[in-house]
Amino acid sequence: MTEESFSLSELNRRVKDAIRDHLPETYWLRAETSDVRRNQNGHCYLEFVEKDAEKQHIVAKARGMIWSNVFQMLSVYFETETGQTFTSGLNVLVRVSVDFHELYGFSLNVIDIEPSFTLGEIARNRQQVLRQLEEEGVLTLNRELEMPELTHRIAVISSPSAAGYGDFCDQLARNSQGFIFYTKLFPAIMQGERSESSIIAALEQVYHYSDHFDAVAIIRGGGATSDLNCFDSYLLAVNVAQFPLPVVSGIGHERDVTVLDHVAHTRAKTPTAVAEFLIDHMSITATELEDLQERLLRETRSVLQEESSEIRLLAKETLHLSTLLLQKEEAQTQQLSETMRHLLKQQLQQQRHQVESMEQYVRMVSPANVLKRGYTLTIKNGSIVTSLHAIAPGDVIETHFRDGIATSEVRGVNSSREPETN
Repeated sequence: MTEESFSLSELNRRVKDAIRDHLPETYWLRAETSDVRRNQNGHCYLEFVEKDAEKQHIVAKARGMIWSNVFQMLSVYFETETGQTFTSGLNVLVRVSVDFHELYGFSLNVIDIEPSFTLGEIARNRQQVLRQLEEEGVLTLNRELEMPELTHRIAVISSPSAAGYGDFCDQLARNSQGFIFYTKLFPAIMQGERSESSIIAALEQVYHYSDHFDAVAIIRGGGATSDLNCFDSYLLAVNVAQFPLPVVSGIGHERDVTVLDHVAHTRAKTPTAVAEFLIDHMSITATELEDLQERLLRETRSVLQEESSEIRLLAKETLHLSTLLLQKEEAQTQQLSETMRHLLKQQLQQQRHQVESMEQYVRMVSPANVLKRGYTLTIKNGSIVTSLHAIAPGDVIETHFRDGIATSEVRGVNSSREPETN
C-alpha cells in the first residue's frame, strides 16, 4: 500500500495549522540579536541566535521581525530604559508569536520586550569580566600607580574628528591658571566592531613612547550606550589595567560605568571632565609647591636668625678673647722689649770697653808713639823698609824721627845675619 504524499505547500500548510492549533499564541524568548536591519517601510528584520556558553558557537537560529508600528514603540521604550539602541549583539527577552508561512517558512514575530533583562545581562557580563580580572590579580594595578606631581604630558587616545577631543584640548589650553599641557593624539576608532582592536593598537603605540608622557587619556564624546560595548571588553580592560602609565577615562556617559572605568586609574564622566581633573591635579601640585616654598622660606629665616645670633655671640666672645690675647701679647712684648734693651745696653758697654782697649792699643803701637820712644822709621819709595835687604847702595831713603825727616843716600849695606826665608 502506497503511503499518502503531499506537495510542499500542502505539508507547509499542515505545519502551519499544527503550530497554530497546538502552540500558545505567544512565548517569552531569551536570545541574542543578530543582523538587525530596518527597511524603508519601517519594519525591522533580524535573526535570533543562541550560542554555546563555553565556545560561543551558534547552536540555534531563528528568523524574526517586528512590524513598523510595533518597532517604533518598542525601540523608543528600549532605548529610554537601557540607554542603548536596539541593535545586534544584545541579549534580549522578547515576547514573540510563532509563525510559519508556506512560502517564507518559520519566523518569530516580536510583540513586546523586557529592557531590564538586557540591562541585567550587560551587568552580568561586566561582573564576569571584573571577576576574571580580579582573579588574575590585575584589576587594581593601574589604580595603584602614583599620578606624577607634574602631570602635563598627556597621550590622548580618541577619534581626531570627535567633538569631545576638541573640547578636551580647548579646556586644557584655556585653563585659568595658565598651566602648560603637552598633548599628543593617538587616533583610534571609538565605536563599532573595530573599536576594541583600534584602541588596543593605540595603547601599544603609546607604550613605545611611554617615557615621553605622564598619563594617558582615553576619551570620546556622547553617543548611544550600545557604542560602549567595546569598553566592557576583557582584552581592552587587561591592557589598560597593566599599562605602565596612569590611565584616565572619559567616554561620555554618566550613568554607565564600564569595565574600562573600573580598571582605569581615574574615571571622569566626559572629556571635559578629564581635562578638569588634570587641571585640578596641577593646581593641587602648584598649591603644594607654594606651601613648600613658604615653609622653606620660614625655615630659612629661622635658621638665618639662629645663625645670626650665634655669629653675634661668637663675635663678642672672639672680641673678648682677642682683647685678652692682645693685652697678654702687649705685656709680653713690653717685657721682651725691656729685656732686649737691657741686653743691648750690656752689649754696647762691652763693645765700648773693647773699642777703648783697641784704641789704647792702637795708640800704643802707632808710628807716632813709636817715634816718641826714640825709634825711627825708614821709607823707600813710599813704603816702609822692614829689612836691610830691601835697600841697596845708591837708594834714596827717608828716615823719620820724632821731630823730623832726614833724607839720605845709602853708601853701603852691612848685614849682620842671614836674610829670613818664608
